[in-house]
Amino acid sequence: MDKALLIQLGGSVVAVALLVAVAAWLGAARPTPPLDADAARALLAVEFPDHKPSSVWIAADGAGLIARARDEALVIWRRGDGYVAREAPWSAVSAVRPAKGRLALRVGDGRPVFAVSDDVWPPRELA
Repeated sequence: MDKALLIQLGGSVVAVALLVAVAAWLGAARPTPPLDADAARALLAVEFPDHKPSSVWIAADGAGLIARARDEALVIWRRGDGYVAREAPWSAVSAVRPAKGRLALRVGDGRPVFAVSDDVWPPRELA
């Protein structure tokens, strides 16, 4: 092999390694902090600007929330490194019964599972 071919091969190896490193760095999901009251209000304002929820319940692990606005349930849950928001009838959400500390809902095309601190549903703040 001559010198020019070795330089070209070395440059190609460095370029491919750099591209792989950048792709790995960009592909890493950023951690999403658990929801608190302020983050829940901000998220509701962005996702449901036309609704005024009367009460909000945040899951025990902070990975989602259910808010009540009249006869509608506003449901937000963590999916990947972001959140998904859906509406559902309050009657359907309040009829679900938790099992083993988990509340599994069916809202539109999603199947979120919320952590509950006890098996009482709906909680007093949403009733």
